[in-house]
Amino acid sequence: MAIFRSKLILLLILFCFTTYELHVHAAEAAQVGEGVVKIDCGGRCKGRCSKSSRPNLCLRACNSCCYRCNCVPPGTAGNHHLCPCYASITTRGGRLKCP
Repeated sequence: MAIFRSKLILLLILFCFTTYELHVHAAEAAQVGEGVVKIDCGGRCKGRCSKSSRPNLCLRACNSCCYRCNCVPPGTAGNHHLCPCYASITTRGGRLKCP
């Protein structure tokens, strides 16, 4: 019974932390406008594209998306749910533009 309670508490803490991170990243994306500090797109995109097989193409696309959305998802791939604007930009062919 004690093991079940400790696992339940751990899951609750993990859920709260994940929810907090989602709200922080959503607030970053929503605050683009006058008086808001723009993020360092070059630095964030350099990290995002560090493991890409085509780094120049990745950096060009990432910087374009970052300047438009003022947001880059963390990590080298995935996590698009943390930056909805970044995840919604598509090419003319309907594919996701942002790496």
